[in-house]
Parts: sequence; structure tokens; C-alpha cells
Amino acid sequence: LPPSVFPLSCVVQNYSWGKVGLESEVAKLVASGDPLVQIQPDQPYAELWMGTHPRGDALIRDNRIPQKTLGQWIADNPACLGAKVKDAFQGRLPFLFKVLSVNTALSVQAHPNKELAAKLHAQFPEHYPDANHKPEMAIALTPFEGMCGFRPVEEIVSFLQNVPELRALIGEVAAEQLERSGSDDPRGVSAALRVCFTRLMKSEKKFFVDQLNMLVRRISQEAAEGKDTSGSNGDLLLRLHSQYPGDIGCFTIYFLNLVMLEPGEAMFLGANEPHAYLHGDCVEIMACSDNTVRAGLTPKFIDVLTLCEMLNYTPAPSSSKVFPATQSQLDPNVYLYDPPVPDFTIMRIEIPASIKLYLISAMDSASILLVIQGTAVGTSTAAASEMSLHRGSVLFISANESISLHLSSPDGMLLFRACCLL
Repeated sequence: LPPSVFPLSCVVQNYSWGKVGLESEVAKLVASGDPLVQIQPDQPYAELWMGTHPRGDALIRDNRIPQKTLGQWIADNPACLGAKVKDAFQGRLPFLFKVLSVNTALSVQAHPNKELAAKLHAQFPEHYPDANHKPEMAIALTPFEGMCGFRPVEEIVSFLQNVPELRALIGEVAAEQLERSGSDDPRGVSAALRVCFTRLMKSEKKFFVDQLNMLVRRISQEAAEGKDTSGSNGDLLLRLHSQYPGDIGCFTIYFLNLVMLEPGEAMFLGANEPHAYLHGDCVEIMACSDNTVRAGLTPKFIDVLTLCEMLNYTPAPSSSKVFPATQSQLDPNVYLYDPPVPDFTIMRIEIPASIKLYLISAMDSASILLVIQGTAVGTSTAAASEMSLHRGSVLFISANESISLHLSSPDGMLLFRACCLL
């Protein structure tokens, strides 16, 4: 039988927002995974794609396998997905697994649900290339900073009172409507929030650039005088403005929660949740789709109307955006991040130094395993030969196959395993 567990060589995307050279976790993983790779010190290494996406199909590193890429191999061997996954997702791997190294902010964006995705794809296929939804989950590898979901109303109201430039853009009528909306009427709050955010996003370019410049001048001056600018979210505003001068996205910091994740903490981004990654390194998993509705902090196509229509305008505190991991009942070394969508689940596997032999257990789903730290030799009845695993190694594991890890590192191992638990 040909091997059904094998190492992968994965595609790097050099988007301009990525961390540069060996400051990037992506670059470090790639360099450890393959010592022959030359890391360019001035090149951004933004994303590592582990999956079958046509713009980044992983290469198979096993010369006994005739297929060159994982996508080709799965197309020829769909049973490797597991019976349920194969049927539910038409013989395709249902997720794309990634590592991201973020230096400058990614655009303020949201992803449509399946119904809206089908509609957008039918109307504007050049901007919305497929009809699928695109839920995502990010798990921090280093301290990670992002924006996610609407802030509690009292925080937004406080900014409306402390940032006259913001209030000018939204207008007195909309600002007062939000100030008057009471917590006993959540639909009224959401409606007022929708009006305020839409007024901001649709404001005249020249007007908002003038207001933004005034705001930046004012905060820079206050900061120079040693004043506290936190009432205007000054530090973040100056940082985003230096990255994207004159961009409407700079004002979204007054509406969206700032979420700080420690390594191992996650955030789940369901349909219609506004978000933007700001800085740090993470592993990310998403459904197979390229549908992104953008609204700022980007030079790309912006679809303000669609975005303002689709968003979930439910305010919630920043702490509610941290998605919890649960320790597995079956194996105390495994922590599960199992979001409310069928397309993907991630396992974080932490093997302590005291364990010298560890079983990566079989499951009824294909999975992709990424080594973040530690070294081991992996053996499997489904692999052609012993596999050397170290930082940056990526393995494809067919459904119902297991791997024995013979650990050789003094400080244990940290692995992430992406799969689909139906």
C-alpha cells in the first residue's frame, strides 16, 4: 500500500503586512522545517498555508507517492478524509490551516454566512470567488493583538464624548440616538449602533481625512505634552495612522473591541463578526473560502455597503471574545478548540518532557499536524519509513491512522493538529 501518512512542504505567502525575515514566526518555522531554505532578511513572511488551496497546495515530501501535491493526492484517494468528512464536504479537505506573522494591521473585515456568500458570489464573482462561508479561528503563538466585535455601548459612548472628530463624522443625531439607547432594549441598541457605524463608514473621503488629520495632530500634541491619551485610544490610533495614513479604518478602533491573546488563547470569528488582526503570530484555521468583505486598513476592494448591512451589531465585552480551550477527557495532554461550526477543530498537544513515547491517536478525519517545538521520531504502519519531526515539520495524517512519537527533546513538545470532528 502507498503511504497515507507523509510530510508536507508548505507554501509561504509574502504579503506586505507580514513580519520581516527571521522576526517572523512563519520564517522561523520554515527555516527549521527545511534547512535548505534561504530566508531573505528584508522579505515579509506573512502566512504559511497548510492545505489544498489552489493558490497554495502543499507539496508532498515522499518520493514513493506519485502525486506531487496534497490536493491531487486527496482527489485520487478521497477515502483518506474519513467517511463522514468525505460525504459532508464532497471529497475535499474542508479547512485551510495556516500560521500568520502579523507586523502591520490586516484590513477591517467580516466574512459572510453561507446564504449571503451564495448571493454575493452570484452577483460579484470577481470580488467573491466562491459560495462558501468562511468562519475562522486564531490561536496565539506569541502575544497577539486583534480587534473583534462591537465594544460595549458605554465604551463607544465614552469615545463619542472624548473624541470630537469622531462625533463630527457620525453626526449629532446618530450620536445622541446611541447615547439614549437603553440596555433594556437590545434591538434599539443594535439599530443605533448600525446607524453610527454606517455613518462613519460612508462619510465623505475629504471630510474624514480632515477629521483624521485633526485627531492625529491633537493626540500627537497631547502625547508630546505627556498627557494621558487613553480616553481617545491615542497609542493605537497613532500606530494605525502611521501604517495606513488617511484610512477610514483608523476610526474603527472606537467601535471594535481590542482583544489581547496570550500564547494558547484563541478567538473565534463567526459569520458577520467585524475583525482585524493587528500584531503578533498565530495559528489560524478557516473554512475553504476566499470570501472577505473589507472596509478599511487596506488598499484592496472595499465594499462598505455590504459590510454595514451584514455585520452583527451586538455589543459585548472584549473578554467574551476569547474562545476557551477544553482539556480532552481522553488525553490530558490535548486541549480542544471546537468552535460552533462543522468545518474544523484544532487540538493543541502539549507533551511534557517526562513522556518519551506518545501516541497521536487515530480519528475518523484527515488531519494536519504542525510541530511548534520539540523533536521526535515518528513511526506509523501507514508511513513509508521513520519520520524525523522537529520545529516546523508538517505531516498529513489520513483518517483512522495513528503515529507513535519517540521523543528526543529535553523540554517536551508542542504540536497543533487541525481536523474535522463531525
